Amino acid sequence: MAATKMNGPKRSPEGTNRRIWLYSLLLTLQYGAQPLISKRFVRREVIVTTSVLSCEVIKVMCALILIAKEGSLKRLYNEWTLVGSLTASGLPAAIYALQNSLLQISYKNLDSLTFSILNQTKLFFTAFFTYIILRQKQSVQQIGALLLLIIAAIFLSIGEGSSKGSSSSNPDQILFYGIVPILVASVLSGLASALCQWASQVKKHTSYLMTVEMSIVGSLCMLASMYKSPDGEAIRRHGFFYGWTPLTLIPVIFNAVGGILVGLVTSYAGGVRKGFVIVSALLVTALLQFIFDGKPPSLYCLVALPLVISSISIYQKYPYRVKKKEA
Repeated sequence: MAATKMNGPKRSPEGTNRRIWLYSLLLTLQYGAQPLISKRFVRREVIVTTSVLSCEVIKVMCALILIAKEGSLKRLYNEWTLVGSLTASGLPAAIYALQNSLLQISYKNLDSLTFSILNQTKLFFTAFFTYIILRQKQSVQQIGALLLLIIAAIFLSIGEGSSKGSSSSNPDQILFYGIVPILVASVLSGLASALCQWASQVKKHTSYLMTVEMSIVGSLCMLASMYKSPDGEAIRRHGFFYGWTPLTLIPVIFNAVGGILVGLVTSYAGGVRKGFVIVSALLVTALLQFIFDGKPPSLYCLVALPLVISSISIYQKYPYRVKKKEA
């Protein structure tokens, strides 16, 4: 596929940094607010697949509008090839689909605390695959910042409590259907993040185009799985918009905007930075729960707050620098 060049004049490092911080902040707010918005505006009767598919359609529409606004829609259409699309976006989309299936299997066989803690290992795998694929090294300070972030994520997970017990006390089932699937899912998450960053930064695939391609591939996989899935049967029985109200569109649109922001953060800042955003969003959720539900943050959340702030500051302040060879 012909390299798809980024549009517009070259941006200064200061301008790029401002965009990175803006996209990261917006994504943090979206991730943090999404659980509360979904809880309030999505009725229990709504079929999960319908909201996910609707979100993907809205993502495609928004991304196409933004591409058209940039004035690159016709050029991208002329340069687009199926092979290039599958290489850049098809593989990550398929990996994410497999990852989501593994997470569902794991969640049914692990208590929520163990699930949340093991799920944080994807931060390390993202950094690992970013190095393997893009040769993007981390400084010693950045590795330390990642450790701080994972510790903060563990504290936040403990703060959420372990409200869901394991569905089985069989150690073999917990290992092979709980721990192994989530660890494989974490590896796949890191690989997919690195591949998306590679497609964006090396193949010069724009984040909007990747959003369109990955949403279409993901939707096709979901439609194929509906043939024998419980959600597919429910849709055939009750209709696609069963349980929907006009307010259901709010979290769906909000989630679609978040999907576009994920692409922008990965494109400009990389998959590791996205990990910082996700953990920071847990703090935003705790704050919003306190504001709107009157639920005070736990002690673990208060301990995690300075850890997250410190990790972000250290990671930003001490990037990896190539040592100059002495003459």
